Amino acid sequence: MKKPFMTWWIVGLSAAGLSLSCAQKEPIDQEVSYSPAVAKRHYVAFPSLGSTTPLQVAGVLNIPTAVQGKMPAVLITHGSSGVDSRGTYHAEELNKAGIATLEIDMWAARGLAGGSEARPATVQETLPDAYGALKFLSAHPSIDPARIGIMGFSWGGVMSMLTATQKYAAQAAPGQQFVAHAPFYPLCWGYNVVPGYDFANLTGAPLFIQAGSADEYDDPDSCQKLVDNLSPADRAHVMLTVYPGATHGFDRLAPAVDAEDSYSHKGQGGIVHVEPSPEAAEASRRAVVAFFQKSFGMAP
Repeated sequence: MKKPFMTWWIVGLSAAGLSLSCAQKEPIDQEVSYSPAVAKRHYVAFPSLGSTTPLQVAGVLNIPTAVQGKMPAVLITHGSSGVDSRGTYHAEELNKAGIATLEIDMWAARGLAGGSEARPATVQETLPDAYGALKFLSAHPSIDPARIGIMGFSWGGVMSMLTATQKYAAQAAPGQQFVAHAPFYPLCWGYNVVPGYDFANLTGAPLFIQAGSADEYDDPDSCQKLVDNLSPADRAHVMLTVYPGATHGFDRLAPAVDAEDSYSHKGQGGIVHVEPSPEAAEASRRAVVAFFQKSFGMAP
């Protein structure tokens, strides 16, 4: 199997001077094309904002080459297994639409290997990484600080959800806020159930959830129930698409895999089946680009 994604990620981490002890356990996903004509790739590092332990977070910043002046940007946050090609898969289309992307590796900064047994204890521990990335992007000369969004997969999807609440948005630097949120399969069952995962009193930024009906972390209607139980004011800012028959990680276009996680099956724990769905993956990629274009006031 070719490993172009891991190759450039290792180069990026080396350029940032960070430890590579967290090389992911999962197989590298399918090759995803990258065209320097679409975006210029930069390997960057920035401090996690407000973390209890000082951390430098490495990332890959793609700046679309066709855009003149300041442009919008999207922070891409990974799942429990660590960085894989989902980020590149979605970043490529965002870059084609004139949107910069910053994909970060939160596990490398902590010397973690990823997976259910080698990740932080709570998602809240990684929120400072998101707000450090927001501060970094806000100061970048090519980025419009008023048009920065966040998207993520599973663990990163939970980050995308929590950063949409006033409670956690207060952790950002003064005057900074994500203006659009796009979580993928963000464990809908846990909000307002697990302590610390409150999802209410939203910032008012648009939020677009994408999930699969066969996701074994949730019931088929968990995400719909979450949306339905929001206050009318919060519900007005939330959109939901559920892909029939799609599993958790449906846009992870690698061979099917079974993984054990204590948060699966609505917190009862057990095996989760992850199977690629090329149709749902492509539909979700188009949908997330359209969502950010609308949120950033861009012509489709």
